[in-house]
Amino acid sequence: MKALFFLRHYNDIDHVTPVIYKWIQSGHQCDVVLIGSPKFRRDFRVQYLSQLKGVRVAHMQELFSWLEYLRWRLQMLLLTRNVRRINIIGNLVAALAERYDEKKREPLWSRTADFLLERCFAGSSEGVVAFDWVERNSVICVEWVEVVVALAKKRGLKVVSLPHGDSPHASQLIRRGERRVMPDTLFSTAEIFDKLVVPNELCAIRFRPFLPEEKIAVLGSPRYCEEWLGILSGLMPPTPLVRSNSRLKIVMFLRKANFTTFWEEVGEVVHMIAEFPDVELIIKPHTRSGWKQSLTTDSSIRKLPNVRIADDNIHSVHLMNWSDVIIDLATSVVFEAVRVKKPVLAADYLIAARSTVAYYMPETELKCRDDVYERIDGFLKNGFDSFYVEENRQHFLREMLDVPDGNVLARFVTLLEELSQ
Repeated sequence: MKALFFLRHYNDIDHVTPVIYKWIQSGHQCDVVLIGSPKFRRDFRVQYLSQLKGVRVAHMQELFSWLEYLRWRLQMLLLTRNVRRINIIGNLVAALAERYDEKKREPLWSRTADFLLERCFAGSSEGVVAFDWVERNSVICVEWVEVVVALAKKRGLKVVSLPHGDSPHASQLIRRGERRVMPDTLFSTAEIFDKLVVPNELCAIRFRPFLPEEKIAVLGSPRYCEEWLGILSGLMPPTPLVRSNSRLKIVMFLRKANFTTFWEEVGEVVHMIAEFPDVELIIKPHTRSGWKQSLTTDSSIRKLPNVRIADDNIHSVHLMNWSDVIIDLATSVVFEAVRVKKPVLAADYLIAARSTVAYYMPETELKCRDDVYERIDGFLKNGFDSFYVEENRQHFLREMLDVPDGNVLARFVTLLEELSQ
């Protein structure tokens, strides 16, 4: 059977790669087309996929003439929200998009989509096309995705939306400016797909207002299932981090800039941790918006001898392997640490949200500055054993990652096979 996977950026590469691996291991074939930044051609997971028999990997600029790709890219930029947010330029782009309307854009969309579908399926009506959770604020405009989906369905192909992440929040009002509990239209794009896949119920509830029940499949987490973690450990590039003789190594993962974070108190916590003897702290800004976060430009923090700001070249997995303890401001990357029983301190009092980790495992929550101090002091005096209440941790694994059991990747392949036929 044949599949066509579209990958946009770091997150969906991270979460969809294990599905592609299992698809190939099950005896099928696929094309992987990168539609985001060309830099992801060098990503270690993309390079791994390129080596698998039965996989063809290509970036959009490799498949079209430079002129055709430039037209596609510029037309894409006309419609993406990130560009429109830039004051004067945004107004100009919006005006251009209005003049160069949907009818004028359609020929290029159809031409590129037809080429990609024919290249993969060669006229066959058996197969499946997979995107990630394409949302209204995506860097890849929804209009082009809608054309690909429509033309795929016209050929008799099925189209599925796969996870590009998880739900680190157990509450809903989490971004700046959000003041009403109501369905988020950000997720309404999902209605164009034949099937939407989520790892757990906490993710499913985002989409239920927009989709009938039969269109949603809850299959567990491909990224954090034990089968993939065993393979991923052998794929990681060498770590740039060196373990020193310090007694306690801490990593702090920051959330994306548009989520509400109480930065003044985060700074206080960093300075407090830095005063503990024999402690090292590495702060990991969000991969795509760390430059917007005030903490990363705070000169007083950058002068602290035992505190570092990690750059984008250091993978989150490297940081987790280096650390003894993780302080989390609600990121799903720490789910891997929970899987391997590494202590995660859920710093819910630093954000305007309830984290999933603290919701399932109350013993992880930091409720005030005293909690931070006492936890760090306790780790230095007593070590890291017996941190989790095991019953709570197992509940988290069952409800969030292994839904309903550990055969996660096999369930994804079964779904894709059913759609392909």
